[in-house]
Amino acid sequence: MLNRVILIGRLTKDPELRYTPSGVAVTQFTLAVDRPFTAQGGEREADFIPVVTWRQLAETCANYLRKGRLTAVEGRIQVRNYENNEGKRVYVTEVIADNVRFLESPNREGGSSGNSSATREEPASGGEGRGNSSRKNNNQDPFSDDGKPIDISDDDLPF
Repeated sequence: MLNRVILIGRLTKDPELRYTPSGVAVTQFTLAVDRPFTAQGGEREADFIPVVTWRQLAETCANYLRKGRLTAVEGRIQVRNYENNEGKRVYVTEVIADNVRFLESPNREGGSSGNSSATREEPASGGEGRGNSSRKNNNQDPFSDDGKPIDISDDDLPF
């Protein structure tokens, strides 16, 4: 069986960063993905797909993604449900991202288009799991070198 999705779209608003009670970072954002056809009126339609990231990837997305940025997301589709305040069952379908690629540099005026990515690790059990709290949070802008190689720590590599 296979549950894999790859999306390219633009963020509809800045990501929302939160922390679970156990201190695990989680970010939610919505990706607007154009449909490959136009409506009868000639207008393009889009799907608005909710995306969730966890741990270091969540913090990286919250630090560097902004509304309107072209972004690629790779992950899996998850369907969860809960009972709302009125006692009705609510179903939520979302993409749990394990790889997010920033397809534009934050400074579009300069004419140089950057490309960087971030990846997160998830335990086999899924959900929030336990993060590696000993990792150093590096808040440097990955596009500050204007296309030069980015120095990546071995701790950030998934292998």
